Order: sequence, then C-alpha cells, then structure tokens
Amino acid sequence: MFARTERLLLRPGWLEDAPALARAIGEEAVVRNLARAPWPYGMDEAQDFLGRPVDPAQPSFLIFARTGGAPRLVGGCGIAPSPEGPLEMGYWIARPYWGLGFATEAGRQLIRIARAMQLPKLTAGHFLDNPASGAVLRKLGFRPTGHIAQRYSVARGRDVACALFEEGEGDGSDVVTPMRGRIDSDADFREQFRLIAA
Repeated sequence: MFARTERLLLRPGWLEDAPALARAIGEEAVVRNLARAPWPYGMDEAQDFLGRPVDPAQPSFLIFARTGGAPRLVGGCGIAPSPEGPLEMGYWIARPYWGLGFATEAGRQLIRIARAMQLPKLTAGHFLDNPASGAVLRKLGFRPTGHIAQRYSVARGRDVACALFEEGEGDGSDVVTPMRGRIDSDADFREQFRLIAA
C-alpha cells in the first residue's frame, strides 16, 4: 500500500532502504522517544526491522519527502497493538526535518488509511519528556485520556512515563500546521518546502 500527501510519500520499507533508514533514525535524540527502537541504531537494526513480516491489518510506512529529485527518507509511521491492547498509532521524524509539519501530515494520512480499513479508533502516547509529540497528537484530533502509563523504552533500557491519548472525531485536517523551527541542515531542501508552502 502506498499513499501520497501534498508533500509526502508513504510506502512500506524495503531492504534496500536500510542505509537511508539507519542514517535517518540513527540519532539518539530520535530513538530515545520511541518505545521499540534500540540504541545505538545502525545497519543491522535497520535490516532487521525491514526484514520483519508485515501484518496487512497493521500498516507500517516509511515517510519520504517528495522533492524535484529522488524522495528523501524523513521518518516512519504505523499502526500496531499497544501494550494495553488497542491499536496504537506511532511515528518518528528524522531530526533535520523537525518543525516542518511532516509528523502531522503523515499522521493525518495514516488516520485516513485506518478509517478506510475500518480499523477501530486508534490510541497513541508520548513520553512525558517529549511534549512536541503531544502537540502533534492534539493537532491530529487525539485527546488525552488523563492516564500516565510506564512504558519500557528499549533505547533507554528502562520504563518511562507515557501520556496516553485516544482518537477523537475527525483527523485534525482543519488545523493549519505552520512551517517553523527548522533546523539548518539543508538550506536548499528547506527552500524547496518554503516555496511549496507559499
């Protein structure tokens, strides 16, 4: 299954993506916010992840920015069972692309896919020391349940407090996400997105 948004391509990961995946996710600031990804994260971990069998009822995608040239891997998203049982949406964005609204844009598309597949309402969560993820969830129409769970982080090697959310009505598509807080890593690439958004 493939999906396109205004700026992104969502598609399953292939073994050929391992070098790009290892580069994109292989930064502690990214991996520490994920429950299941190990740290350090290199080629072996990327190949292991991409080689796992995929359950068609639990879509999983790599997120690519659509550019004038070859698409660039900027993150990943998917749906999987949470430790509490219900299906949970998760996502990550490579650090150079934080603040561009990619998590929100990919999340909206993932919710649309879940609705088209007639999946039950999704849950989500974020570690308390990652409030930016909570802001994304709110933009997507998720609402806090008021519950905090201890979730094991493989990268951190310990339980971490996690705020739990549940899917509200809609997909947050009525919320405008500004392009802000860009990290100066690739001025030409960022300029392309500035022109697209203008």
